Amino acid sequence: MLKRFTLQWTIGEKEDGKLVRDFLKEQQISRTALTDIKFHGGAIEVDGKGVTVRHLLRRGETLTVFFPPEERSEDMKPEPLPLEIIYEDEYVLVVNKPPHMATIPSREHRNGTLANALLHHFDAQQLSSTVHIVTRLDRDTSGLVLVAKHRHVHHLLTEWQKRGHVKRQYEAICQGIIHKEGGTIDAPIGRKEDSIMEREVRADGQRAVTHFRVLARFKTYTHVALELETGRTHQIRVHLAHLGHPLLGDDLYGGSRTLIARQALHSKVLTFYHPFHHQTYRFESSLPEDMQLLVNGPPHS
Repeated sequence: MLKRFTLQWTIGEKEDGKLVRDFLKEQQISRTALTDIKFHGGAIEVDGKGVTVRHLLRRGETLTVFFPPEERSEDMKPEPLPLEIIYEDEYVLVVNKPPHMATIPSREHRNGTLANALLHHFDAQQLSSTVHIVTRLDRDTSGLVLVAKHRHVHHLLTEWQKRGHVKRQYEAICQGIIHKEGGTIDAPIGRKEDSIMEREVRADGQRAVTHFRVLARFKTYTHVALELETGRTHQIRVHLAHLGHPLLGDDLYGGSRTLIARQALHSKVLTFYHPFHHQTYRFESSLPEDMQLLVNGPPHS
C-alpha cells in the first residue's frame, strides 16, 4: 500500500478556538492544497475523526492532514539507476548528481535522468509522490541537488528560497586568467533571439547577480568559487562568458572542449533551512574527477 504524505499537530493553548482553516493557513498550506485535499482523496481528521476546515480546534486535540496521492507524468518512468544520496528524511533528499545526467526528462533525454532514478527510489519506499526538484542543475553540471518528497514541501522550500534561505555555492574552471581576486557580476539575463536554449546578457532580461572569488590561476585557465544571489537559467555560464571567460568545455557559450568534455561547473555546497526541523543544513560535495584533474595541474607563476 502506498504511503500518503501526512502532517500532524497537537493543538496547544495558543491554537485553542481557532478554525482548522485558519490554523492550516498559518502552516502555509495553500487554498489550492486544501481544495486538492477535499476533492482528490485527501482528508482532515481531529482525534481520528473526519472534520471540515470550519471545525473549531481545542487544546489537546490531534489534527492530522492526509494529502492525496500525487499524479505522475506518463512520460516519466521509474528506472533503477545509481543514486548517490547525501541526506534523506521523510521530507527531503539531497543527492549528488553526476555530470552528463539530465535532471528531468526532455525531448533530447527522455530516459536516464535524475528524476527517473528518484521515482524508482520513491517506489522502493512505497511513496505516492512524484519528483519535485528544488535546485535544478543543467545536464552537464555536476553536484548537489535539493529534492522535495512532496508538493507541499516543495512549496515551502520555494518560499524559503525566495527569502534567501536556500543557497548554492559552485566551483568552476573558466578560460583565461581572471586577474581580480573576486567581484560581483550584476547583469540581466534573457533568452537569446531565435534560440530556444541559449541565454545572453540583455537590457530587457531578468535581474541576475553572481558573486565570484578566484581560488587558483593556471597557465590558460582560472579556478573560481561562485555564489548565486539569483537563479536564472544558465546564469553562471552566461555571466562568465559575458566577462570574456567562458567555462572550459562549455561550447554553447564559447568554451573550448580541449581539456574537458563538458562545462566545468560543480554545485559544491548546498545550504537550506529545513521547514519542518527548523534548522539550517549544510552539505558539501567534492569535485568530480574530470575537474579535479584540471585543479591538480601546474599553477601559473
